[in-house]
Amino acid sequence: MTLSKSDYMLFLKHPAWLWLKKKDTSKLPKINDDTQAIFDAGHNFESYAEKLYPEAVHLGFNNYDEYLSLTDRTRKAIKNGVKTIFQGRFEAGGITCVFDVLDRTLDDTFDLIEIKSSTKAKPEHEYDLAFQLAVLEERGIKIRNVAIIHANSEYVRKGEIDPEKLTVKRDITEAVRALAGTTKEKILLALKILEKNTIPDISPRYVNLADIPGVGWFSEWMDIYKNLVPNMDPYSIYYLSYPTSEQIGKLEDHGVTLIRDIPEKLALRPKQLMQIQATKKNERFVDKDKIKMFLDTFEYPIYFLDYETFSDVIPRFDGCKPYEDYPFQYSLHILDSPNASLRHEEYLHRENSNPVPNLLNKMKKDFGNSGTILSWNMSYEKGCNAIMACLYPEHKEFLDDLNERINDLMIPFSQMWFVDKDFFGSASLKKVLPVLVPELSYKELDVSDGMLARRMFTQTIFEGKYPDKKEKILEDLSKYCTLDTYAMIKIFEKLKECCN
Repeated sequence: MTLSKSDYMLFLKHPAWLWLKKKDTSKLPKINDDTQAIFDAGHNFESYAEKLYPEAVHLGFNNYDEYLSLTDRTRKAIKNGVKTIFQGRFEAGGITCVFDVLDRTLDDTFDLIEIKSSTKAKPEHEYDLAFQLAVLEERGIKIRNVAIIHANSEYVRKGEIDPEKLTVKRDITEAVRALAGTTKEKILLALKILEKNTIPDISPRYVNLADIPGVGWFSEWMDIYKNLVPNMDPYSIYYLSYPTSEQIGKLEDHGVTLIRDIPEKLALRPKQLMQIQATKKNERFVDKDKIKMFLDTFEYPIYFLDYETFSDVIPRFDGCKPYEDYPFQYSLHILDSPNASLRHEEYLHRENSNPVPNLLNKMKKDFGNSGTILSWNMSYEKGCNAIMACLYPEHKEFLDDLNERINDLMIPFSQMWFVDKDFFGSASLKKVLPVLVPELSYKELDVSDGMLARRMFTQTIFEGKYPDKKEKILEDLSKYCTLDTYAMIKIFEKLKECCN
């Protein structure tokens, strides 16, 4: 059984993940539409990066037969003296990889280049390329340098996209070659996994994510773990955010497998300790004094604000940068006084054009000159305001004023002034709301999270998909964003109640 580059990266995340891919794919989550949209954006960036090599020969494959012939086609292209090859393939001793770019520097020497749509070279890219390097050098291909081509986060679009300015080429040869020994060892371990008839140990591990390539792996593995253990007690696993190696060692020394078993004497940060205590004792911790002092800083009218944003690796409009978040929608609930009736304002862009100018004009009508503005995780809304201020300096004074008035309703939860075991250590709105206001739920909405809102807006408005469903999708987007701010209202009321 052959080990591919993608197989190897799965092995690094968790050995059982690789085994499942090869032996029992039914237990793996399917690629959802949000993930596919990320892949599509990556392919779009790749098409611009490839313009840096106008004379290159593109091999690649569209079906399994073409994949099988790709190794032979790659070999022939090299033999025929092709300078630059896109999407070629090599095989060597049970391992194989499809590379992005192989650029000839001398008659028999090449540079190996990976195209990534991120804005920097990441540790997982080094592991990825170290595997590719192992395959190519096993086949006798001489590699001079190894590099990443990634998006330039400082690029500002002005007219047509400029591939030279959109991209950055970064040499990572030294880092990749430093992984050579480790890579060979891990390849052997991965190949042994492929020989097993039973799944490797699937137990969740207490790990330091800083040591793992691709730090988003943990939540993904938990989804797989739930498929493998359908009746899993949600409190039977525990994950310490970025634990120290000393903490991990102590957990292992104590044979910890359950959250309830984590020893009190373990040197934990206060927030971690409070999470564990809340779970063990099944008690809610509320620091009424701190919450009351926090609420007393609010000034009426109080505005509850939430943005939904679009973001693209290829800037969509002049003045925009890769991956910056630009609002296309907001919901604003307004409480003019403690006993006033709740008011609601909103904006949702409906045309294939830059949403920001019209959104700002509507905001200027909806916000008064005084009063506290509340958001959940205020750094996001404040960041959006700062981005819009740079894009449209004529609105800078207005947006700067908004940022001076913004406060964060998440603070009582992120600072552990209000702790409940069913938050599972999270201060996110999606975790807090079901516990404090169970009658409100996102589950009934057709658009129920920010990533889905972003994708549906982009595909419907910018890309022109789903024309027959456009009005329904816009209605769903409005309901989702409105619930975000209404949820803040209800949590605000719960915080006031707990202080009485």
